[in-house]
Amino acid sequence: MTESVFCANHPDVEASLRCNRCDKPICVKCAVHTPTGYRCKECVRAQQKTFDTTLPADYVFGALVAAIGSGIGAFLVSLVGFIGFFGLLIVPAAATALGAAIAEVVRRATGRRRSPLLFRVIFIAVIVGALPAALWQLFNFNWFGIAFQGIYIFIAASTVYYRISGIQIR
Repeated sequence: MTESVFCANHPDVEASLRCNRCDKPICVKCAVHTPTGYRCKECVRAQQKTFDTTLPADYVFGALVAAIGSGIGAFLVSLVGFIGFFGLLIVPAAATALGAAIAEVVRRATGRRRSPLLFRVIFIAVIVGALPAALWQLFNFNWFGIAFQGIYIFIAASTVYYRISGIQIR
């Protein structure tokens, strides 16, 4: 007869799994499924910390570069706002290209360091950088310009986020 093993975090719950890194008995609630098997939450957190390489200055430089680049991109898109309906074909392609360019400049400015918080800060900076151009279009009641700025912000911000976080859609 085998002896019951209990979860290291929940002493009253029988453990059906073991962490494949530290061999600690874990229950289903404590198990995190990874590509290499089940791990405890502590081992997963420790592994994730090795991927956070960002320095404090990276948040400032990354946000500034992203906001300035996005402001320039939003200004360029505002020039398309006067074209009218034909701009609906130009703006998505331009926003994707501008987002990719901003992401590459940000990656160089931050030394290609990574952190989930850095990715979110840069995402927000892209949106904030584009807001002045969007508000200008709103105050001028340029409906195509407002639509184009909305399309630009959505596409450029998501492109930057996915490019700097390492996910590339091809």
